[in-house]
Formats: sequence, C-alpha cells, structure tokens
Amino acid sequence: MNKFYIRSFILIVVIALLSFIQLPYYVTKPGMAQELRPIIQVEDGFNEEGSFMLTTVRMGKANIFTYLWAKMDEFHMIYPVKDIRRSGESDEEYTNRQLYLMEDSKESAITVAYSEAEKPINYIYRGIYVMSIIRGMPAEEVLKIGDRIYKVDGLEFQTSDEFIEYVSEKSEGEEIELTFKRNEQEMTTPLLISPFPDNPEKVGVGIALTTDREVETTPSIMIDTEKIGGPSAGLMFSLEIYNQLVEKDITNGLDIAGTGSIKDNGEVGRIGGISQKIVAADKSGVDVFFAPNEQGIPNSNYNEALAAAKKIKSEMKIVPVDTFDDALEYLESLNDN
Repeated sequence: MNKFYIRSFILIVVIALLSFIQLPYYVTKPGMAQELRPIIQVEDGFNEEGSFMLTTVRMGKANIFTYLWAKMDEFHMIYPVKDIRRSGESDEEYTNRQLYLMEDSKESAITVAYSEAEKPINYIYRGIYVMSIIRGMPAEEVLKIGDRIYKVDGLEFQTSDEFIEYVSEKSEGEEIELTFKRNEQEMTTPLLISPFPDNPEKVGVGIALTTDREVETTPSIMIDTEKIGGPSAGLMFSLEIYNQLVEKDITNGLDIAGTGSIKDNGEVGRIGGISQKIVAADKSGVDVFFAPNEQGIPNSNYNEALAAAKKIKSEMKIVPVDTFDDALEYLESLNDN
C-alpha cells in the first residue's frame, strides 16, 4: 500500500512538473460569444430586443498536455512562436500590441457607426505610438515601445499611414530626424533608412506604428474591453454602437455574432481563428454570424466559416460581408421580410 501511495505521489509530481514546462508553441481554442450591450454604453442609447456579440479565441503557451490535446482536436490549433510574435517581440510586447490594436479597432468602430448615424465626431491626435521594434534595424538602438513620434524632419504627422507613406519614399542610406516623447520628455534622434533583415527589398527604420488619437463624440460613449486584445471585434462594435444611436432596432430580435476588423471607411478585414469563433458562437445559440468575405477569394474567412459550420452541423446563418454597409443592408432586409 505504501508503494502505491509513493508511486501515485511521484506520478502527480511528474504531471505537475510537465504542466509547467512550456513548449515553443502557442495553442488556440474556441473561446466564447460575449454580448456587447454590457460592454458598450452610448449615452441615452436606444435598447434592443436581440443582441450583438463578439466572439473570442482562447490562446496560451503550449505545454505537453495542451499540445497533445490540440493534436487530437481539429478546433484546437498549434502555432510556432514565430507565427504569433514578431521577430524579437516579448510576451509583454505582444500583449501591449494586441491591446493597442483593440484601441484602434474601437476608434474605427466609433467612427463608422457615428458617421452612418450622422452624429457629431471629433478627433484629437496625440502622435504616432511605437508598438514594436524590429531587431537589427536602426530604431532598435534609440527608440522604445511606448514612444510617441509626432514629427519627422520637422513635419507633423497625424496618422501612422502618413508616416509610413513619407518613409517609404526614402532610399536606403538616407537619414531622417524623429522628434518624439518618452515619459513626457521630448527627444530628437536621427535614423538611417535601412533594408529589413527578412525583406531586403523593403526599407524603413524598423518600427511598427499605430495612430494615437482620442475620439470625442456626441452623445458620449463608453467601451469597456478590459483585457480583450486584437482588432477582430471591430465590425461587431460598429453594429452595436450604431444600434444604440438609432431608434430602429436592427437586431430584429436575433442573437447576432460575427468577426472582422474594420477601417474608418467601413471596410471589413480578415482575422484569424474564425473556425474556432464559429464553434464559440454555435455553443452560445447564435442565429446569424457575419464573416469577412474578402471580395470572394477562395480561402476567405467566409468560406472557412462555412466549412466549420458544416463540420459541427450548425444551423447558424453565415453571412459574407466586405463592409459595414453589407452587414447593415442584410439586417435591414430581414426587417422587410
């Protein structure tokens, strides 16, 4: 009997130790479908009979057990670290990048919804936020994640796109001067334009950027996303915000989920993990699921979503969308039937 307990104890210790050993992989699996009304509050916003929902994917570093489980479950995915994190990017830097992508997503969703509802919106630009830095590039020596660039060669830029367009016109060996703030301290530094290590035909200084702006609206809006990261909830944010801004309830009493990034012009973009999000939405009893159509390319998110829904025998209606207006037109067509 004593030997049995000793062996059992040793086995438990071994299992515990193995669970703490991380492999050079990430494992993702279906998350949940979460109603957006408790997360998004438009001042004096209109109520809805149905609901708009975001869908999530759960992700974590793999250990031997989660890795083996993922090998047996087609909706658990395994990714090498290099496929998730950028070159030289730490876990903390990756998390921060995802949180800032979420901030961008919220701002674009607000822009789309308020513009469609013809409500006032204003922007306060605070510079260009450095999200990550590529190793081996000039920026590595002088910039840090969190720096806010607001001048290049004495020129003020309001968006990261303007910065990228300006730098892309430079040639290898040219020098630019960046003016930026770090912890409220203004700093200036010269940087050489250099080829990227993994793509010598492309040149730059080696930073990933996002526009740092504040959106002011009337009526006011609060969005509490806590620790949710990434840009994939943009489309669903915009639909929920719009539905609170207008008197007509576009949910038609349905539970509506979906995914897709969104740009200020309403364009819906591709995201990762859509098959897992289909599983999450189906488990939550969703009626309609919006999926990025990507202009109908064969391997679009929409086609992936259709295949996943078929595998799990879901009765959800999978709807392809390229823009916010596509989603809105579909919902308005339901009201006409």
